[in-house]
Amino acid sequence: MNKHNDLPVAVIGAGPVGLAAAVHLLRQGLPVKLYEAGGDVATNLRDWGHVRIFTPWRFCVDQGARELLEEHGWKMPDPEAFPTANELVDLYLEPLAKLPELAPVIETGARIVGISRWGADKVRSRGREARPFMLVVETANGTRRDGARAVIDASGTWQSPNPLGAGGLAAEGEMEFADRIAYGIPDILGRDRSVYAGRTTLVAGSGHSAANALLDLARLADAEPGTASIWTARGTDLVRIYGGGDADQLPARGELGADARELAESGRVTLVTGFATVAVRDEGGRLIVEGETADGLRRIGPVDRIIAATGQRPDLTLTRELRLDLDPWLESVKALGPLIDPNEHSCGDVPPHGHRELSHPEADFYTVGIKSYGRAPTFLLLTGYEQVRSVAAALAGDTASADAVRLVLPETGVCVVPGSLALAESASEDCCGGPAPQEADACCVADVEAKTAGKSGCGCGVAA
Repeated sequence: MNKHNDLPVAVIGAGPVGLAAAVHLLRQGLPVKLYEAGGDVATNLRDWGHVRIFTPWRFCVDQGARELLEEHGWKMPDPEAFPTANELVDLYLEPLAKLPELAPVIETGARIVGISRWGADKVRSRGREARPFMLVVETANGTRRDGARAVIDASGTWQSPNPLGAGGLAAEGEMEFADRIAYGIPDILGRDRSVYAGRTTLVAGSGHSAANALLDLARLADAEPGTASIWTARGTDLVRIYGGGDADQLPARGELGADARELAESGRVTLVTGFATVAVRDEGGRLIVEGETADGLRRIGPVDRIIAATGQRPDLTLTRELRLDLDPWLESVKALGPLIDPNEHSCGDVPPHGHRELSHPEADFYTVGIKSYGRAPTFLLLTGYEQVRSVAAALAGDTASADAVRLVLPETGVCVVPGSLALAESASEDCCGGPAPQEADACCVADVEAKTAGKSGCGCGVAA
């Protein structure tokens, strides 16, 4: 921690992980300022509030936040029930944000558009760590500059969707026809019903967002004649989305994958795999989507709407004047890159990690939450909660607690090894989820080796 102890720790983003970070910092006795760009907390979750989360309540609530809420009489919802994103906000995040401990430190409608050091750009080294951070804050009343002793970036990636174009850049015509393209998971059965009813929609993507959109379109088709859908995916093997079925320790996730598979195999949706979108064109008032395939250029359509469920990426303009260490292709925190690379991993089989892995050459700056994963899509809230617990302890000077990271993730039942995909019949230390149980001596050896290498240990002697 730098010498500016009168300044707060700035937390960017009042979503689940950002709010948890504020809780842990306050419990460590540190001053906090939490900035949220939206008009209320958890604005990004409201965008897809109609979607039921595939993790039950017991995996959605941070332990520190739960303890604080219960001190004020809060009752935990059924731990085994599956909330929608709206329910997560209504029953957990909003009550948390209204607590007398948190409410005074949260500022909504405050967008951070840049971070630097006071009086020092990215190039300057001399005396850098002695300078506080400078945050450029945009509000309805204008722009101001705030100081901070440390910064925790939990701003997420939801507001930075990947383009429809398979090459990472917008497809030809994508910007021109943006009024007919939705990104993420539109509320097909609710507020957006009239947009999709009786029309043909192309859904691009091979993740859970695509599955949710396709299943909603199928339900809409049952009630609205003329509703149809086409599903395109860049890959040819959809085991990642179909999942591990009954082997998935998150049953709702396994069910979602199984339902998507049944939808495709039944013919209720037209599935086109190995399709890399390169262009969108208008023909007679409807859209034609062109893509590269193994057999050359293919044209799909006409369609009326497109849903680009192609994932998100971090906004790196925010931290352009900071010295960050990022994975060169995932844009994640560099230490996590090899552990979460979707080319080799299909789920959250990331080992325990904390403040050491989440830090950067820029002292006292940390990237947490889904933004720490960059473009990798396999993040779970449990991971973010343990991240911010460790970071808060580190900022408070409690290195022992900060290093004692512990994380056990539920298995997907899908095992990925380099060069191949396979469904796992049971858990193994080479598959998804937490590592196989270790003997105490082995854990302590690994703990010592990790800390010797400057990384967080596995927290020997601490129950997961």
